[in-house]
Amino acid sequence: MARSYRAADLVLVNTCGFIDAAVDESLEAIGEALAENGKVIVTGCLGAQPQKILDRHPQVLKITGPQRYEEVVAAVHQYLPPKHEPFVDLVPEQGIKLTPRHYAYLKISEGCNHRCSFCIIPSMRGDLKSRPVGEVLGEAEKLVRAGVKEILVISQDTSAYGVDLKYAAQPWRGVPRQARFYDLAAALGELGVWIRLHYVYPYPHVDRVIDLMADGKVLPYLDIPFQHASARILKLMKRPAAAVNTLARIAAWRRVVPDITIRSTFIVGFPGETAQDFEELLDWLREARLDRVGCFEYSPVAGAAANALHETPVPAALKAERRARFMETAAQISAGRLREKIGRKMAVLIDRIDRDSDVAIARSAGDAPEIDGTVRIVGVQGGAGVLTVGSLVDVQITAAGDYDLEARLSDPIQ
Repeated sequence: MARSYRAADLVLVNTCGFIDAAVDESLEAIGEALAENGKVIVTGCLGAQPQKILDRHPQVLKITGPQRYEEVVAAVHQYLPPKHEPFVDLVPEQGIKLTPRHYAYLKISEGCNHRCSFCIIPSMRGDLKSRPVGEVLGEAEKLVRAGVKEILVISQDTSAYGVDLKYAAQPWRGVPRQARFYDLAAALGELGVWIRLHYVYPYPHVDRVIDLMADGKVLPYLDIPFQHASARILKLMKRPAAAVNTLARIAAWRRVVPDITIRSTFIVGFPGETAQDFEELLDWLREARLDRVGCFEYSPVAGAAANALHETPVPAALKAERRARFMETAAQISAGRLREKIGRKMAVLIDRIDRDSDVAIARSAGDAPEIDGTVRIVGVQGGAGVLTVGSLVDVQITAAGDYDLEARLSDPIQ
């Protein structure tokens, strides 16, 4: 892969078409690639709407839709015929990934069976299509053999994994494994690396995975897209599990695993959201005391069912104000949760080392890469020879901010 547009023979632009802001950003990225290089192939979700791309950028070489991996490779070979190079052609067993060597994303399914009114993922990616459990576990095993220390499990609906396969079992390590969320998590827990679960809907069977966290098999971390707390807004959104008492579920999880980190995303300014709905959301957040949150202002998406709701749109200025208030509340909660960690020892995974500044940047079990906080370790020179990117070490927390921690090295654990 080239490090710049000009050094590349052609540019592959992966796009998003989920919300209008993402569409605009994708179109701008395509335009930038065309201006800097001129040879551009477009793929990803926006590729499912080729005319929208061609109206703005008719000079792109090829457009493919989401999950069209073979078409992407064929397009690249069409405009850039591959040369046979014996050494370069020896692709490693685990394949080629774009993340750092010590962590990797493991996609277990595509598509979604839900029909949330603000979302068009099913129209772009289709219904849930789970990968066979043996295939998923085989890929995970290869990643671990290649040196990966953390596997991040992702999909559009992780906890629905296997429903479409009727939970068909396949052998792995000499034992039949069912294509179920719990069974997959338990099997991944046998690999001896960090297993982090993302995009988990709070179905009742999720409670069983909390026991795996208590046993140290998977990280005590759940990424659950709650989206809102007002029952009226959740109903308008057509969210699954809208009637579940999520506060009681969170409290129950914390009784089993007190250190569990719960991350979520929310939407403010959904059509019809009243001041009372928003205050209900803030009250819920204060009681839930979620560790990590993101918040988006509602943006209409072409083709989404929410566009047909007969509800009063929330003005842009009010959406921005509500998001600011939400994030201010979330920051206060996060700061309080992190202060409780001062003085404690914990294992962290090293992402980056700057020996000139005598600092390392790491993540705890409660921090997913790029979206959560970090642990800043001061005084790493004493760790020379044992402290490397991708190593797991023990640290003692010395200070806390709104989202990040500071620490000093303790004894290395691996």
